[in-house]
Amino acid sequence: MESWVPLFNIFLNSTCPETDASLWLQQSFKLASPSISTTSFISLLTRNIDVHIVDPSSPSNHTKSVMWIRTLPDAVQARILSFLSYESGKFRKRDLCSLAEKTLRDGLELDFWVKSAAQQLLDVVSDSKCEWAFCSELEDEFGSLPAWLKDVAGKSDKVLPWLPISRNELISRMQFSSSSENDDLVVEIEEDKEDNSDEVMEEGSVSSSEDDASLDPGVEKMAACLKIKILNSESTFHTIEMAREIQRLTKGGGNDALAILSLIEPWKADDETVSILISHLVGEKEDEHVWSSFILCSFVLPKLLELHEPASRVLITAIVEYCKVYHKAAEYALLLPLMLKNGGINNPICDVITRIVKECLHPGQASSLCQRLICEQEVDPKLICLPCHQCLIGSEMVWTESLFVLMQNILNHDIPLTQDSVDRLVYCACECARKFSKSLKFCNFLLCLVNKCGHLLKTQKVALMDAVSHTSTLVTKSILSKLSSL
Repeated sequence: MESWVPLFNIFLNSTCPETDASLWLQQSFKLASPSISTTSFISLLTRNIDVHIVDPSSPSNHTKSVMWIRTLPDAVQARILSFLSYESGKFRKRDLCSLAEKTLRDGLELDFWVKSAAQQLLDVVSDSKCEWAFCSELEDEFGSLPAWLKDVAGKSDKVLPWLPISRNELISRMQFSSSSENDDLVVEIEEDKEDNSDEVMEEGSVSSSEDDASLDPGVEKMAACLKIKILNSESTFHTIEMAREIQRLTKGGGNDALAILSLIEPWKADDETVSILISHLVGEKEDEHVWSSFILCSFVLPKLLELHEPASRVLITAIVEYCKVYHKAAEYALLLPLMLKNGGINNPICDVITRIVKECLHPGQASSLCQRLICEQEVDPKLICLPCHQCLIGSEMVWTESLFVLMQNILNHDIPLTQDSVDRLVYCACECARKFSKSLKFCNFLLCLVNKCGHLLKTQKVALMDAVSHTSTLVTKSILSKLSSL
């Protein structure tokens, strides 16, 4: 244990623990010394020890066996798990997978950042060889859809949130197969679609109608009190206490929670207060998507819709960390409303969306999001926002220079676009060519589109060349040259 004290001091005090810990481990590692090795470090972290649990409701205390890492401060636990993700190649995957699983399944309450770090570690190291404990709990696992796929199918008309294919399209393709297993799968998807249609409509209606339910006068009074407290927050401790009060007041979710948040008006707080609040507002597992959507649409979305200057670093960091955990909420309660902003997005909003897409979404999710925004003519029914902010959100994207910059950023991030998305982009570019004839940003987007999606532009080559011919910038000739070589 003594030999590891310097390493734990790094996790406790260093401003850059992952790098410093990696350097220390590299300098201290000796093949001849079994006390300092990757195996011994994992053994130390996973060593079981007995701790006394104090239960205020019970006169007697009881003892529980927990991993040694769980006895450390939450901040140190999160840093250790983050370091293991950073240096996962130096450890056995099986050991890291086991550590992350045990941490997530611990009976003790998990800190938000510890849980996030453990989930990240599990994502990094898990593969088909890792034995998941809950796999054994599934009955008839081989012949049935996994639970996570059923949940996703129930909340979206897409089979997967990041795969741009609907149930109807999947069923039509599978009907050509004679396999009885495929027939069972088709029936299961169709039944699931019918069972969940009412639920999806109810979820979508949250954003499209005013909340007619009257709140209890006592609740309204508490919400008004919280509104004043948030605007006059003086310390981190008081802000955390307010987060707990908000969670207690809105417990139960639904339209009541959205109405209460509308009364509190948390988006009017300063950026630092909002960043602390959203990091301490965590929903229960069964409604975490709905709750996280409410948090984003009431704490963050209104701030970004009115953004005219670059957002503060503290706010952006908090938003990105939150969206990394709640991808689906980020999509429906933040990205979709922002990109449908009345009048179009500006440069500061473009920068925020770019960072969220790059750091929080899987490339397939980003591709599906682009397809829905570019190709679909109607607003997604599951888009979530407060009723008081609906006037700031339109029914379709407005093509501004900043929106073309955003599309260029998405292409540069190697997001794979579908053929219909590219065709629609070309159509919009042709429509805007005269308006942005002298815009270098617009022409840079066209050049990027040709470079990244040239193999999908052959049928649109003539129309695109005609549009480019109406522009007059430094890169016009380069675009025409690239198009000619397709």
